[in-house]
Amino acid sequence: MSPQPFNLKKELKKNDFRVAIFGSARIKEDDPVYKEAYRLAHDLAGDNIDLITGGGPGIMQAASSGHSDGDENGTSDNIGLNIALPFEQVPNETLDLITTHERFSTRLDEFMMLSNVVVVMPGGIGTCLEFFYTWQLIQVNHICKMPIILVGKMWRELINWVIDEPLKYGYLSSEDLDSVVCVEHAGQAMEVIQKAKAEFKKNPDACINWRKYGDDLQGKVT
Repeated sequence: MSPQPFNLKKELKKNDFRVAIFGSARIKEDDPVYKEAYRLAHDLAGDNIDLITGGGPGIMQAASSGHSDGDENGTSDNIGLNIALPFEQVPNETLDLITTHERFSTRLDEFMMLSNVVVVMPGGIGTCLEFFYTWQLIQVNHICKMPIILVGKMWRELINWVIDEPLKYGYLSSEDLDSVVCVEHAGQAMEVIQKAKAEFKKNPDACINWRKYGDDLQGKVT
C-alpha cells in the first residue's frame, strides 16, 4: 500500500510516543550501519513506538523498512517527512504516512514538534544539521529536554572535540551535554529509548513540544 497523506494537526492531538531517526541518505543496504538502523526501527515497532524519518533512501529507508516489518499488528505509525530536492530524496514505499516540505526549516520544525527522542545515525552535512538543530533548541529551552542518542564512533569523536574545544573555552556549559548520549549500537539506543518511554508514560502531558515551541506553531494545531 502506498503511503497516505500525513495530517500534522491530527497527529499532534494524539499522545503518542515518537522517535525520530536521522542519518545519511547515501548508505547502502550492505552497510552495517544500514542494518543497525533497520534493527532499531524493527524494535521500536515491536514496542509500539511511532517512527519519524525523512522518508527517503539510505538510513531513512532502513528505518522505515525495519519498522514496517516489525509492526505486525499495525498499531504504530511510520511517518516520513520528505524534502523536495533535485537529487537523492525520493519517498520510500514502506511508510504509512508522508508529507513533503519545500524547505529544510519547516521540515526540521515538524520533526521537533513530533519527537520525544532523537536518534542520530552516521551521516553527513544534513545529519549534522539535524543533530545540532535539535541540540540548540534544547539548550535554549525552545523544546522539551529529551535524549539525543548518537550511534557510532564518529559521533563520540565529535563530542570529544566539543569537550576539548568549545566546552574548554566556555562557549557552552557542561549541562548542555546532559541531553546527549553516545552509544555503540542499536541495542544500547533501545535501552535509552525504553527509559524515556517509561518516563513519558508517567505523565504524557508534562512537556509537549508543539505547545512549547512558539505561538506561530501552536496556531497550526489548536
